[in-house]
Amino acid sequence: MSKTVSKFALAASVSFAMAFTFSCSPPDDGGGNPSSSSGGGGGYTGSYGSITYEGQTYKTVKIGEQTWLAENLNYVAKGSKCYGEVQANCNKYGRLYDWSTAMDLPSNCNKSECSDQIQSNHQGICLSGWHIPSNEDWDKLYRYADGTSDTRRSTAGRYLKATSGWDYNGNGTDEFGFSALPGGSGYADDSGTFYDGGYAGYWWSASETTDETAYLRGIFCCEDDGSDAGWKPNRKSALYSVRCLQD
Repeated sequence: MSKTVSKFALAASVSFAMAFTFSCSPPDDGGGNPSSSSGGGGGYTGSYGSITYEGQTYKTVKIGEQTWLAENLNYVAKGSKCYGEVQANCNKYGRLYDWSTAMDLPSNCNKSECSDQIQSNHQGICLSGWHIPSNEDWDKLYRYADGTSDTRRSTAGRYLKATSGWDYNGNGTDEFGFSALPGGSGYADDSGTFYDGGYAGYWWSASETTDETAYLRGIFCCEDDGSDAGWKPNRKSALYSVRCLQD
């Protein structure tokens, strides 16, 4: 069963839901934002690189001082799933992973603290020389994208979202080539329940918060002016996307 719900309905209905705080005001000048009001002309015009991992070629892009995969990871790890169990969604969005799988840690790390096993630039299931971004890594990306320092009231989503692929006319301007897509989320069990495909994208960080939660990033389709982006601790056992960052 797949369905789309707002982030507020999701918060009320499932245990791994997110509840972010946002602002729809224009970003401050500074950072990497090419426009302090409109978000620019729409679409990345810079250069992509590429890298091959497990037989699949991914685009890469440099954003400020960071180099990111410009696509979600589509590495077939045990327990990972395609949104809605549909292979075409893996081709479009990449695969969805629980936190311990993304981090390449024992499965019991989804229910217990494993901070002593988390490395600086923790590789996880990323290719060699790349890592699962920490919460601080994501902060740096958001600050560069929208020129603000308050990542919980960020307008970065507008500039990081792809120019197509979002429902409800929620496409972004993709100013930096990050090309965020709404890969949604799901349960790690066999319930067949998936949420928010087409509406929201969620990405793991390497930063643990409690025994059962870790920081997660989210970008949403069309709350306020379509610019919503934020972070929240979420259950490690839920399934979300992965973006790898170069060491």
